[in-house]
Amino acid sequence: MTVIELIQAAEALRLRGDPAAAATLYEGFIADQPDEPLIYALQFNLGVLLTDAGALDGAQAALEQAISLNPEFLPAYINLGRVHERRGRSDLAVTLWHRMNERLSPVTGQAITHKVMALNQTARVLEAAHQDEACETALRQSLDLDPTQREAVQHLIAARQRQCAWPIVEPFERVDRARLLKGMSPLSANAYTDDPLLQLALNAHYSETDVGLTEAEPVTRHFAAQQGRSDGRLRIGYLSSDLREHAIGHLMYEVPGLHDRQKVEVFAYYCGIPAGNDPIHAHYRDTVDQFVDISQMDDATAARRIADDGIQILIDVNGYTRDGRTKLLALRPAPVIVNWLGFPGTLGSPYHHYIVADDWIIPPDSEIYYSEAVMRLPCYQPNNRQRLVADHRPTRVEMGLPENATVFCCFNGTHKITRFTFERWLDILSRVPDSVLWLLSGSDTSHLRLKAYAQSRGIDPARIVFAAKLPNPQHLARYPLADLFLDTTPYGAHTTCSDALWMGVPVLTLSGRSFASRVCGSLLHAAGLPELVTTEAADFVDLAVALGRDRPRLNGFKTRLAATRDTCTLFDMPRLVRHLEGLYAEMWQACRDGTLPQPDLSNLDTLLDIAATRDHEAHETQTLDDYENHWRQLISQRHARRPVPFDHRLWRAPQ
Repeated sequence: MTVIELIQAAEALRLRGDPAAAATLYEGFIADQPDEPLIYALQFNLGVLLTDAGALDGAQAALEQAISLNPEFLPAYINLGRVHERRGRSDLAVTLWHRMNERLSPVTGQAITHKVMALNQTARVLEAAHQDEACETALRQSLDLDPTQREAVQHLIAARQRQCAWPIVEPFERVDRARLLKGMSPLSANAYTDDPLLQLALNAHYSETDVGLTEAEPVTRHFAAQQGRSDGRLRIGYLSSDLREHAIGHLMYEVPGLHDRQKVEVFAYYCGIPAGNDPIHAHYRDTVDQFVDISQMDDATAARRIADDGIQILIDVNGYTRDGRTKLLALRPAPVIVNWLGFPGTLGSPYHHYIVADDWIIPPDSEIYYSEAVMRLPCYQPNNRQRLVADHRPTRVEMGLPENATVFCCFNGTHKITRFTFERWLDILSRVPDSVLWLLSGSDTSHLRLKAYAQSRGIDPARIVFAAKLPNPQHLARYPLADLFLDTTPYGAHTTCSDALWMGVPVLTLSGRSFASRVCGSLLHAAGLPELVTTEAADFVDLAVALGRDRPRLNGFKTRLAATRDTCTLFDMPRLVRHLEGLYAEMWQACRDGTLPQPDLSNLDTLLDIAATRDHEAHETQTLDDYENHWRQLISQRHARRPVPFDHRLWRAPQ
């Protein structure tokens, strides 16, 4: 048998579902013909088979032999590094990929491709290990070689946000501002600038570029859904990767069990990581009518399953978040598709018909910034009234906080802290003597940067205190040590806000124009504390200072929270679910009537081109007095050079 015949025979066995036989074939050939010149390639193929089978000892030995026989065979380094990583030795993986890079001195297309691969693999492992600074270095080197990598840009921007490395968008020689901004992920854009029109355009670009056209044929006839049930109940499906120990898993905890089974039949389609013995995951399995794990199904198979189940309304509880299945949704597995809760904003997609919000998050005059039709609840966000809180309530001393000072806190992730937000916080600290700012721990790099920035503004870095990350029950138990939660903007507190309010801590927010910047304001209105919602930056600072210097007034807010917690709209889950079912009924009736809304994505590519070259960190967009006129001027300038067709948003035909 020649080497080619061997490879063909082994591949045939693998495709027939017998990889063990294929591995045996390779092992026999290698033992019989050790002098074959291509033995290194056969060792590599054997290593791949054994890796896929989980036989990591054998895989490591085969791949090490491939490298020993031919040190210039670069794919073996990549695969061997992955084996080391799976065995818990990420340090060996990174060292190996560095060795590989050192062999890549010749400048060839193949060498560049392999070097980019090694750098990206290195960055991925470093990111998972929370080594953001080293991750950023690897990604910069990768983009310097190939600036067209959108995924590398997304991770670079996210790493800089987690480090509070301002400015976040920092062009370099081979990568300009427009490429960085257009490559930014939708979640990063929420934390980057309060510019809902830019976010709509960017998210539509992400949908077109990163989701793209599907290879499988979309579902065009939904026979099972149109047939309906004989008892008239709607079949609704929640599609999510987060029905487990996750912020979304906590928020939605009560929703399935509160649905009226005389009105709806509830399906859950889980697309996340294996949840093991997670009790929250088990709760969802127990409280829906049908729980379907589609995590191992390809998009076409999962779409057909959803369609065959007769789902009439499919609720996307991921959007553009980790493990979301937007390519599955592009196959249109249900006649009505809804964007709710998982992603805080518009998706700019051609297949999401509705977005669920409330009156505060999306006022009527802001609907132009959304591709979906807007439906509203009394309060957008559900909450878990059964959340567990640890019995032990720590003291300030235990948490490293001063006993008698005013403690401002913010337990949002560091990626949400912009330069503008941090400067407002420092202004507050400077005007409230002896106060401290209690932040959720991030990376060591972000801690050093924030403390250094505070010192440069005349604030003692010791007044910035970091709270170690704890399991949720212990984390909730320490909330009452804070006097006032200071929100971030433009990506504000969502779950963290409702956690604070549940634990009796008042929250002060600055609502902007975009979805993510207004959720916290929505929660405060629903909790009966509208006076803690500001819309001007100066008002946010002045009110924080006034409250920080008036402990009795702060205690008054805490008393109100305690008195109304069990009756306020924010925690009235039966009411929320009743309204949700009413929205579903309206959506299905529109589908039956042929009046289902269709997303309008006109002109968004032009709007993104306009926005992509601007420095959004030089001035805070949220503070613009006339946002709409600002955009009209930008479009008008573009129109003078290349005509822009009129649309239904801000660029309308003269009356």
